[in-house]
Amino acid sequence: MGVRIHPTALVDPLADLDSTVEVGAFSIIGPHVRIGARTKIGPHVVIDGHTSIGEDNTFFQFSSIGAPPQDKKYAGEPTRLEIGDRNTVREFCTFNIGTSQDVGVTRLGSDNWMMAYVHLAHDCQIGNHTIFANNAQLAGHVQVGDWAIMGGFSNVHQFCKIGAHAMVGMSTSLTQDVPPFVMLSGNPAAAHGINAEGLKRRGYTREQISAIRNAYKLIYKSGLTMEQAKAALLAEEASAEPECLPALALLRTFLENTSRGIVR
Repeated sequence: MGVRIHPTALVDPLADLDSTVEVGAFSIIGPHVRIGARTKIGPHVVIDGHTSIGEDNTFFQFSSIGAPPQDKKYAGEPTRLEIGDRNTVREFCTFNIGTSQDVGVTRLGSDNWMMAYVHLAHDCQIGNHTIFANNAQLAGHVQVGDWAIMGGFSNVHQFCKIGAHAMVGMSTSLTQDVPPFVMLSGNPAAAHGINAEGLKRRGYTREQISAIRNAYKLIYKSGLTMEQAKAALLAEEASAEPECLPALALLRTFLENTSRGIVR
């Protein structure tokens, strides 16, 4: 079976599409685009730029994928957008390519669920298994870890980092980093505990969740300075059960590498 391209679609002859790709009516595929097996492109989708898309993705109508960054410094450099496998991208999403001022590539991993009107600006780095609700908006250079959840109408300042398993509530504006496992919401954003229910669903044990909760209390409830909290977390690791060590190390490492400070 050949590539299933609707007769009204415009696919550049230089585009590299797997033979199982579907392209809907009035969609446009540029010359530097590569699309993997069984990916479905709905009607009225534009995919341009140096864009690589993996297997088993679904793009709903009216999305703009791989357009130039909204950055005045961009001068046409061949920067990229890379998208993994099994992502669902709903209506009116906009994902831009990277810039030469950063790593030069915007990345979306695999198994992500991107709802309508999600914006990924240039050089964003998104992990796997994330959920972005309607109108979640990321400025440039934002990093989002695996399993993170972005609520509807949440928006993130450039260069912020959102840790794995974090959960950002609806209509939250972020100007600082969000540590792994933390739930927060509001304007100004404030932490409201850990994402315990999400961790249970992903197979975290009672002991692991308890260790994460204790670490959260050290950061947010103990009155310690950030440097004191990091030292206390290191001490917690020294006495923790082996199964709890990866989560505690993930949290401590995130705190050691924050550049904008954390929401606290």
